[in-house]
Amino acid sequence: MSAGAFSRPTVQQGVSPVSQHRASKSRLRRRSAIAVSALAVLGGAVAVWLPSASADQPAARPNAKVQRSLDGLTRDHGFPAALASVRDEKGHTRNYTAGVGDRRKKRSRVPADGQVRIASTTKLYTATVVLQLVGEGKVGLDATVETYLPGLVRGDGIDGRNITVRQLLQHTSGLPNYTETMPKFSEWRHTFVDDHDLLDMAFKEKASFAPGKGWEYSNSNYTLAGLIVQKVTGRPIGEEITDRIIEPLHLRHTYWPREGEQTIRERHPHGYASDEPGGPLTDATEVDPSWGGAAGQLVARPSDVNRFLTALMDGRLLEPAQLEEMRTTVEAKGLHDGWRYGLGIVEMPLSCGGVAWGHGGDFDGYENRNGVTDRGRAATVAVTALPSTLKGAEAVNKALDTALCTR
Repeated sequence: MSAGAFSRPTVQQGVSPVSQHRASKSRLRRRSAIAVSALAVLGGAVAVWLPSASADQPAARPNAKVQRSLDGLTRDHGFPAALASVRDEKGHTRNYTAGVGDRRKKRSRVPADGQVRIASTTKLYTATVVLQLVGEGKVGLDATVETYLPGLVRGDGIDGRNITVRQLLQHTSGLPNYTETMPKFSEWRHTFVDDHDLLDMAFKEKASFAPGKGWEYSNSNYTLAGLIVQKVTGRPIGEEITDRIIEPLHLRHTYWPREGEQTIRERHPHGYASDEPGGPLTDATEVDPSWGGAAGQLVARPSDVNRFLTALMDGRLLEPAQLEEMRTTVEAKGLHDGWRYGLGIVEMPLSCGGVAWGHGGDFDGYENRNGVTDRGRAATVAVTALPSTLKGAEAVNKALDTALCTR
């Protein structure tokens, strides 16, 4: 699976792919106003509720190479639509689109900076909340899962007494991936599941390796991370992400879907999926996202993802010690060549030198890749179907590289 994968293997693309943390609710509320001012200084005076920059903060000049990369995704790789948002080091934003927003209407325009399901990009938000709790002394990175969820994690080679929180966040637990056993898309798309249903699916399988003895991407890790957050705070992970990240950063176009909410709230391109790789595409825009949970449930605009990434790397969400832990990576065989995995974040070498930090996401109907450089340039590229070939998946990765490297 790719680093961003939240999808069934039979449907995906041939590759398996702010303030400071809250010490208390009152402290967070006091700091939220400061965070807004910090955004105006560090991110430019862009009106954050608009899809592109305001007159006070001019949009970046359009870049022909970025546009051509999106055109190639729709023309050469069969994606119905592609969209991207690129934020430069000064906070100027430019949005790009290609293809059609609705295949039933050939002249349907792709909404610039439209909302998409960001799938496993959610993991980076979940990991951020867990690390905030670490900074608050409420969770121990090297404490066992058993400490917080006694008796829950058991199976063939599976024992929560031997798995740490760090191993969950870094995919070194050896836990089987529940998406490996999911039914066909057409069978699950309108079905609600809870976290325990997902774990039941996973724990019927054998552990992939002993904890700490390998690396393998597994959505089950983040289901458990979400449950740990709920156990410690008394609130579901979606509420904690909203309270700790979305609201303080004023990410007005990012949200955690309510139970049973299958539509996408704002303007959006339609997403498409198939029961089999390369099979006929059907409209997959409406779907029950509970299958994603803490591993992949969020909906956002690409520009909001960029704002989140920038705030995270600027230290507005985590204390330095926790950000350093997040960015400490291990080899992650099975990802794109050269990519390494930290605590809910991927380190991606760029063709122009240096690295980007982010976490992509795949959900039947949508795929996105995103990243922010150490200099503060951020980009998110989304397409409206999962790649049906490895070549298509690599093309999306390349489009992200182009957006981050082309000036």
